[in-house]
Amino acid sequence: MSSPNLVTETERSLTTEIKVYYDLHLPEIQPAPVLIALHGYGASKRQMMREARQMAPANFAIAALQGFHQHLRDPKEKGGPLRFGFGWLTNFRPEDSVAVHHKAVIDLTDQLVRDGVADSRRVFLLGFSQSCALNYRFAFTDPGHLRGVIGICGGMPGDWETSEVYKPTEASVFHLAGTRDEYYPPERVADYAERLRIRARDVTFESYDAVHEIVPAMRQDVRQWLEIQANE
Repeated sequence: MSSPNLVTETERSLTTEIKVYYDLHLPEIQPAPVLIALHGYGASKRQMMREARQMAPANFAIAALQGFHQHLRDPKEKGGPLRFGFGWLTNFRPEDSVAVHHKAVIDLTDQLVRDGVADSRRVFLLGFSQSCALNYRFAFTDPGHLRGVIGICGGMPGDWETSEVYKPTEASVFHLAGTRDEYYPPERVADYAERLRIRARDVTFESYDAVHEIVPAMRQDVRQWLEIQANE
């Protein structure tokens, strides 16, 4: 018989819903090719929309999705101590954040298609920095969802070679790297093209004279790449 004073503690979980916010830019003619753009750590949907509009062709719809983890920015960062930033992952159970990211991309795409905004055959996913590896996880876990995926100054999934969830995809991949990137230097990304080709038939890898940033040459090349891919 158990003691009446015995206290047991267990960790449990429940599933609930959260709101995910995004900014939307619409072209004159719809349904249109759509670029879903995800910012890096500490940024926001507004910032990423400004970048995406400089990269997407004029006939594209653009949806800039915002990370679901809000935090105060470091006072030393540009913008001052009262500015908020957003991120995509936490150290505590990061697999939960990955699942929320995947569901958000699917739900957003489905909504845009239902609304007559997006052409389901021409959906492109772009990520900068932290969101890059997350987008690769999505692209190769749900391989029929995207026409193309773009990664800028970011990484690849840490379990790329070992996980069984990733599948081959017909989606095209464009990875852009900075030769002076302090987080993803050339020696770290040197084998990315080869590794991506394990599961993708069409991979383009380009390096630019840049630190951890998006520079004009990147914007121009992304625009040209999207024009080609959307019209194939």
